Amino acid sequence: MSLWRSRRTRHYLVLVAVTTVGSTLLYNYGMATWENDPQPLFRSLGIVIQSFTTTGYGEDAGWATPQMYVLTIGLQLAGIGLILTAADVFAVPWLRNTLAVTPPTAVTDLEDHVVICKYTPRGEAFIEELESRGRKYVVVEPDEETATALHEDEYRVVHGDPESMAVLRKARIGQATAVVADSADDTNASIVLSAREANPDVRVVTLVEDQRLGEYHRIAGADEVLSPRQLLGESLAHRVPTAVTTTVEEGIEIGDDLELVELSIAEESDLARQTADTLQLRERFGVDCIGAWFNGTFESPIPRDREIDAGTRLLVAGEPSQIDTLRAEAASTVHPFAAQHVVIAGYGEAGAAACDALEATNSRVTILDTAEKDGVDVVGDARDPAAIREAGVDDASAVIVTLDDDTTAVFTTLVVRDLNPSIDIVVRANDAENVQKLYRAGADYVQSLATVSGRMIASTVFEDEEVLAVDRQVDVVRLPAGRLAGDTIVDAEVRSRTGCTILAIVRDGDTITEFDPDTFVLETDDELVIAGTDESVRSFESTFLA
Repeated sequence: MSLWRSRRTRHYLVLVAVTTVGSTLLYNYGMATWENDPQPLFRSLGIVIQSFTTTGYGEDAGWATPQMYVLTIGLQLAGIGLILTAADVFAVPWLRNTLAVTPPTAVTDLEDHVVICKYTPRGEAFIEELESRGRKYVVVEPDEETATALHEDEYRVVHGDPESMAVLRKARIGQATAVVADSADDTNASIVLSAREANPDVRVVTLVEDQRLGEYHRIAGADEVLSPRQLLGESLAHRVPTAVTTTVEEGIEIGDDLELVELSIAEESDLARQTADTLQLRERFGVDCIGAWFNGTFESPIPRDREIDAGTRLLVAGEPSQIDTLRAEAASTVHPFAAQHVVIAGYGEAGAAACDALEATNSRVTILDTAEKDGVDVVGDARDPAAIREAGVDDASAVIVTLDDDTTAVFTTLVVRDLNPSIDIVVRANDAENVQKLYRAGADYVQSLATVSGRMIASTVFEDEEVLAVDRQVDVVRLPAGRLAGDTIVDAEVRSRTGCTILAIVRDGDTITEFDPDTFVLETDDELVIAGTDESVRSFESTFLA
């Protein structure tokens, strides 16, 4: 930028010099030839400067020939042009630099915080987790433009190289609780070494794109190395109906006798095409229905007259034996020896993890990827109908889309849904904001890498104190009772005010899952296990904990 400005300045000065010399010679010639009034060059130079600066002509004003009037008008216009150009070359950059917002290069009075190196979409999800819980943080961002935008959006940010110990000290790493390295794999290892040197006692967590490189992060000194893509790939595989698993996934155990489970209603199930009121899950199965996903949107509580279509995913809580009974009722008949065909589009870290998870079943898996490498069955673009057909989408029971670009994933989903309207489509979204777009494109299940990463980091940094589930669309967290102390759950109207459901109460180390929400009074030291979407959990925290 400075070199460019220097060149502009030189070019402008050359233009001024050439224009001044040429105008002086022309004016001197005009006075001698057209006005018959020869004069020294220095006098002509003075008149030209007066003309350029629009200060007047003095004793030379009042010419006898039209040529001189045309010449002087041209000199005045040239002067105006030079002045405007000077403003663009000198004044505008100076004003821009003077008025520009610059990101801070250090923070003060910050303790017990998390240092995040650097800003990414998954880091954004982690920041949301931190802010919702009142945790402090600072982002160390090397890119000045990004740091400036974050500063203008009121993020706590330090502009500098996160690999530099001096920059980390300016982010007060000595007073930090943890450091999260979320950059390139090799850069993360360098950040770990710098963090260890600046504060040997700080907890260091890194994220790794290539799981094979995680060992080098540990060698560098990382306390925890996370592979969100690996976890997400396994999670997506669990959403696929296979020959030995139904559409029901493993639940989240809460205490010894309570389980939270997501399950889908199969086409052949007697539960399909009934309203929420006629299902009577509590009366028939003894389970509580927390909510349900309708076309990717979570509703809690479910309206009594809402029809439960085939493919609707319910979120239910109950004893394991009760859940098993409901599972059998909701699922279609599974033929133990009928191998099913699953296509995986995208064979990166997540795709490989999904493939490994499916190997435990008797499903036949076909891998489609743009690069020819070990494990890839069909080389081609997942957006190309011919490539998708070559992978066998016409007779496949499910497609898992694990592509690095969300726009490509959206188009692939559209193509797959058009080629096989009845197929199950399970998709990884890199950014949470694209989840609904993928559902509209025809996906049956979408999980956000950014959301999973944010929860995974929070769960690791705070050692599972708060986040109980990281690879679910529903958020399950343990939080203090806060302002609910002294109230019953019904009196506080928790569900209607926030959309969250209280599943259990932890009191004196015991997990209480059987309680009457009308009469059970919460105490100050109680902790609550709650379930809901990310938005509803944040609503709970702002309503009862902020």
